[in-house]
Amino acid sequence: MSVSIGIVGLPNVGKSTLFNALTKAQNAESANYAFCTIEPNKAVVPVPDKRIEKLAELVNPQRVQHSTVDFVDIAGLVAGASKGEGLGNKFLANIRETQAILHVVRCFVDDDVVHVSGSVDPLRDIEVIETELILADVQALENRVERMKKQLKGDKTLAPKIAAAEALLEHLNQGALAATYPDMDNKAVREVLDELRLITAKNMIYCANVDEDGLGEDNEYVTAVRSLAEERGAEFVKISARMEEELVGLEDEEYAEFLESYGVTEAGLEKIIRTGFHTLGLISYFTAGVKEVRAWTIHDGDKAPQAAGVIHTDFERGFIRAEVISYDHYVEHGSEAKCRAEGVLRVEGKEYVVKDGDVVHFLFNV
Repeated sequence: MSVSIGIVGLPNVGKSTLFNALTKAQNAESANYAFCTIEPNKAVVPVPDKRIEKLAELVNPQRVQHSTVDFVDIAGLVAGASKGEGLGNKFLANIRETQAILHVVRCFVDDDVVHVSGSVDPLRDIEVIETELILADVQALENRVERMKKQLKGDKTLAPKIAAAEALLEHLNQGALAATYPDMDNKAVREVLDELRLITAKNMIYCANVDEDGLGEDNEYVTAVRSLAEERGAEFVKISARMEEELVGLEDEEYAEFLESYGVTEAGLEKIIRTGFHTLGLISYFTAGVKEVRAWTIHDGDKAPQAAGVIHTDFERGFIRAEVISYDHYVEHGSEAKCRAEGVLRVEGKEYVVKDGDVVHFLFNV
């Protein structure tokens, strides 16, 4: 299962710096002026997970394969982006294809780093970006409604979708995000959302970018963003993109020690990916053999056949049963053979709901 997160924000709030830190490489140019990012930056990033590293230690496989997350960083958006202002508007299509949005907001004052609006005001900045995202969705909906109305004479089944699209359009025109539409369970609404992949219907993670001094106690800017996220039931993370970028290249032990000196226990990448998995309702299970130890991403609540299907569709179609060991049991006993001998390897059928951290071996018919 592919997991993708789009990074949005005003120019010069630290998006490209954050991208560099996330991808552990200087893939995105970052400089102290607006529109530094000209093309959308894309990177496939392994999901950091100490559990897979421990399993690899025990199994000693030929290769280790982490789950991955695709990060997409586009040029900063500005007021008027939906009408063609700035460069970010050109790349909104890239963001439509992602599953979640990481909205980076500047929450520090630094006279040496120019703010496109002349001052630091995260709530104002959020409103600017979300207004442009809403307007982009309005444009997409208006175009879709117009096309469907032309097709209506030949296809009367389109009437419910047209009504759903127009209701969504009215909601957006009131300045509201598509994600807050009250009738999300409506079949026609879901069809419209699936077709258009509206940006403001995606799960939002608000990311407060602070300087090193802001990593400890929240400043007034961070408090404002955190409160907004809580009001909206959205996820929130705080990170110092500049500090994380400067730590690129350090050995893991040095990296951890430096973070600890600032009272930070979790690296930025881990924090963002963990939050992304949570907001998308995702978990990981593992397969462990001498050829490969691998993490697989599934939805929380997926049953064993669905989990098998992420490896190969044949596994789901021909599913017979799953042999399951909890991660803790696997580590405690050290191998599949010992887990089997100790009776902690369980045989589960089609109704078994796979748990986060399960080590699974699927049996299936071709």
